[in-house]
Amino acid sequence: MITVVIAEDHQALIDGIKLSLKMEKDIRVVGEANDGEMLIELVQDKRPDVVITDIRMPKCDGICATKAIKAAFPQIKVIAFSMFDQPEAIQQMKEAGASGYIMKNSSLDKVIKAIRTVALNGTFFDDNSFETNRSTKDNIILSSREKEILRLIGEGKSSQDIADHLCISKNTVDSHRKNILKKMSIYGKTDLIRFAVERKYDF
Repeated sequence: MITVVIAEDHQALIDGIKLSLKMEKDIRVVGEANDGEMLIELVQDKRPDVVITDIRMPKCDGICATKAIKAAFPQIKVIAFSMFDQPEAIQQMKEAGASGYIMKNSSLDKVIKAIRTVALNGTFFDDNSFETNRSTKDNIILSSREKEILRLIGEGKSSQDIADHLCISKNTVDSHRKNILKKMSIYGKTDLIRFAVERKYDF
């Protein structure tokens, strides 16, 4: 039996994965965490075979949590779990000791394959998805102002905060936000914020 702990700050996503994995006779979810500190404590208590962790989480991100987990329990396998492909972040997860990386929009079959692969001391990096998404995004050109606004969104600033910081109107900021959403094919405020936080590696 492969025991798994999932760390993700969106509970609905955890619930979906848990429900899907219930059908697998050789995999059992033994714990869940919504932030990095909780994940480290849970791993100390449950000692799972595999940890699936979001790269971006409150309190302690997936990179720091992975370093702590691998330092204390080198036998535990860690899979990075991300909404967006981030070469720098993925590289840092590898250096921290992660054995795999999958995108959050991956199929259940891919998630299961990743779990089983790393549990057998293999590695599983979603290279095909990564290369496809990365090449597509490399062709997207943001203006210097859009990049600046995206960076400020990633720092947690509101549209009004950004407007005050850049000495422009809030309407102008909102217009730039809409353009970024359209260029990146992102469809909601929450996803834009998460994207901005993860894309900070590119600035």
